[in-house]
Amino acid sequence: MSQYNVCFKQDQAHEDSIWTVAWGTSDKDGTENIVTGAVDDMVKCWRWTEDKLHLRFNFEGHQLGVVSVDVNLTGTLAASSSLDSHIRIWDLESGKQLKAIDCGPVDTWTVAFSPDSRFIATGSHAGKINLIGVESGKKESALDTRGKFTMSIAYSPDGHYIACGAIDGIINIFDLTTGKLLHTLEGHAMPIRSLTFSPDSQLLITASDDNHIKIYDVQHANLAGTLSGHGSWVLGVSFCPDNTHFVSSSSDKTVKVWDAGSRQCVQTFYQHSDQIYLPLL
Repeated sequence: MSQYNVCFKQDQAHEDSIWTVAWGTSDKDGTENIVTGAVDDMVKCWRWTEDKLHLRFNFEGHQLGVVSVDVNLTGTLAASSSLDSHIRIWDLESGKQLKAIDCGPVDTWTVAFSPDSRFIATGSHAGKINLIGVESGKKESALDTRGKFTMSIAYSPDGHYIACGAIDGIINIFDLTTGKLLHTLEGHAMPIRSLTFSPDSQLLITASDDNHIKIYDVQHANLAGTLSGHGSWVLGVSFCPDNTHFVSSSSDKTVKVWDAGSRQCVQTFYQHSDQIYLPLL
């Protein structure tokens, strides 16, 4: 069995609760960046080197709490969304803001870069997934779930699918080749706070306020497993690059590491003193 340990802790990283984190590695020089967003309206970029975090940039501009951040596949850009209804795109090499995009009230909850870095997907209160062009800074198209508030979004690494989770527990998977709805999954009874594809794009992991994690076979939309173990809302899930493990975080103040094959929890971390919105991988 693998052993997991906390190797570093950064105190007072933000002045208020951190709601979102993302990790990216630059294709150009191998720099490992961690981007954080918090209730203090700030986005920060940290460099991970020699097993320590070093603050690189303070990204200022948002007027309300930052609810979602993502880093593109090449590790050169970050996107952030805020309760101020704006998405901002940041250059992780220069530390400059590249674009500020006004998306309208409550239409900027989750942000996710497409694997080719051409688009940023964001969820809306009306249940749509808006696809915003990174170059244009404008909405290029939209996918309609015909459902309720979209709270979570994930692209499949192969670029073929996009999945979203709604406040009513419904999950939709779209085929990006055709732009059509491929599957609707109704396994959860409460909001879907987070979802993630496996690195090989074969599995979808979903996290819900019903305290459960579910594993779906993407191609056939089969439920491959339901995992319990958290004592409260599951707020975040993220797959490991090894394609064999994933992690989950919860308002029960724990982070768990799961074996994707056996569906068993292999490690639980109890070091946090408050709810944990997103695990970092």
